[in-house]
Amino acid sequence: MTLKKTITSCEKIARTMVSFANNKGGRLLIGVDDDGSIRGVKSEDEERYMIYKAAQFYTNPPLDPIFEEVYVDDKMVLVVNLAESVNKPHYALAEDGKWWVYVRIKDKSVLASKIVVDVLKRSSGSEGVLIEYSSNEKTLLEYLEKAARITLKECAELLKIGRKRAQNILVDLILSGVIRIHTTEKEEFYTAI
Repeated sequence: MTLKKTITSCEKIARTMVSFANNKGGRLLIGVDDDGSIRGVKSEDEERYMIYKAAQFYTNPPLDPIFEEVYVDDKMVLVVNLAESVNKPHYALAEDGKWWVYVRIKDKSVLASKIVVDVLKRSSGSEGVLIEYSSNEKTLLEYLEKAARITLKECAELLKIGRKRAQNILVDLILSGVIRIHTTEKEEFYTAI
């Protein structure tokens, strides 16, 4: 859930909506301060228009938000519900004119890594993942039994391969349910399940 006093930027709100759609869904409460105090929406039509515009023109593929009106002490709060998408990943158009993928980490929208984008792309497909366990996968899983966690850079160094090959191995293992990805604002690492 994200609290917003007002919607001031289509790019910023698109980033939040995309991060919800790429995760488990989410809810925006418009007309509520960060501290939770109810301000109410000044112009419901303007707020709806900004959300709709962001959902249709600043996200790709476009999103379909569902609106609710909730009244608290005669003040209207606009609730915007976004479901988890089946068409992942969703991209948000940034101020620089580029399209980026965002995911939700706690209460923040965070730029997704290439590995997360690959996992989102491949997990929304209907194909299964067939993994051929080579010495690389075996070495990585043995390492995770002892060390508990590894980063992409450490994985590439451990296996003595390039980052792209290490990335592909990690994506395959994530999609097959053998390892789990952990994304924080500062780093991304992987653990055995």
